[in-house]
Amino acid sequence: MLSVVRISFALFLTVVLNGTAFASERYSLNAGDILNISVWNEEALQKEVAILPDGMISFPLAGELMAQGKSVTEIQAEVTTKLEEYLAEPVVTVSVTAVNGNIVNIMGKVLKPGAFTMTKNIDVLQALSLAGGLSPYAEENNIIVIRRNGTKQQIIPVHYASIKKGQDLVTNVIIKSGDVIVIP
Repeated sequence: MLSVVRISFALFLTVVLNGTAFASERYSLNAGDILNISVWNEEALQKEVAILPDGMISFPLAGELMAQGKSVTEIQAEVTTKLEEYLAEPVVTVSVTAVNGNIVNIMGKVLKPGAFTMTKNIDVLQALSLAGGLSPYAEENNIIVIRRNGTKQQIIPVHYASIKKGQDLVTNVIIKSGDVIVIP
């Protein structure tokens, strides 16, 4: 009986801790994403906006705002603050209607290279499956992910042949928007 209680408690802790980790990882907006912004009881302040390539959005009375890299909650707070100059206690709602900017590019020896929209968090193997998998001539242990961090680029090696064997799983990294996967 005591072991059942311990296992139940361990499962409870796992669920609680994992739920907390996932809740803190909010989606960061990207250029190309589409937002629906509306202000309650203000028909003229309901608009669908696209995040432009420079990361900016424009909304009536609020002007231009940097949206790229921010969460929906942050944009909602910024629009609310800007509108408080013109409206008493504005109730602003921001929602993402399309994640067109959450893109991974896959190039090289895959069956279908190209740019793919990610509608959820995916790892390298899942991204490669979007591209139809590796071609027979792909160099399985020379795959790299190129990730841009500001003005710098980072190279992340992926050991596909090892991952297939259940080894070196740490190289099966989670893909971030804008990553490029190169398969020689």
